[in-house]
Amino acid sequence: AATFRQMGIQPLIGDVCEPASLKALPEVDTVLYSVGFDRTSVKSHEDITCGGLRNTLSVMAGRCQRFTYVSSTGVYGQSSGEWVDENSDCSPTQPGGQLNLIAEGLARDHFSADGTAIMNILRLAGIYGPGRLLSRIETLRAGVPLIGRGDSWLNLIHVGDAVTAVEACVNQHAPSETYNVVDDQPIERRVYFEWLAKLVGAPPPTFDTSQASARGSGGLNKRCANRKISRDLGWKPTYSSIVTGLPASIDDTEF
Repeated sequence: AATFRQMGIQPLIGDVCEPASLKALPEVDTVLYSVGFDRTSVKSHEDITCGGLRNTLSVMAGRCQRFTYVSSTGVYGQSSGEWVDENSDCSPTQPGGQLNLIAEGLARDHFSADGTAIMNILRLAGIYGPGRLLSRIETLRAGVPLIGRGDSWLNLIHVGDAVTAVEACVNQHAPSETYNVVDDQPIERRVYFEWLAKLVGAPPPTFDTSQASARGSGGLNKRCANRKISRDLGWKPTYSSIVTGLPASIDDTEF
């Protein structure tokens, strides 16, 4: 909140799980709903992802012209390395993806009934960028094996490109649609961590395939396409892949 004030933005502090704290939210042109799950919270994942959204929708009913919900490509459950787009089946296998899919339905149902606002769903891939790589760097430098397969696919988006996708949605007056927000080139986990290891002077990565990764399908995962947002809104990622994105993401805190 202090940082926002320094930028000339007026913060209003509330808790999506406490409806009374949201009553001061004003009528606005655009709502960007981007609420992540804090694993240290006493609230459950469902309380925050679904309950928090219900509370916010209730307060903002009829009080905004555009509602943008930040979801996740985790709503896709494909596991054979196939390409998926916004028309692909959504059968998520992980709790986070399952709850995001429920929340997407809540937002769609609300604004279908409301009829007064445009509603967008942005399914973001895994976000990386400055300050978001430290734990992975520490693991690589320590030579600790990474859990899961090295040949499974990662779908990623640089944090700066995630921002421009949100801006494109608003500035290009996007219709009520769902968009994947992902860079141009899915990458194998092995390749990603090899690049990262070279950049930070760590030994080559090793993988413990006796355990499934905590994220993804446990198989080859899927490859997410960004054709729709590119075609409809003219959006292009500045960092089309980790080849340019990772070097731009390493800052002094990682050394």
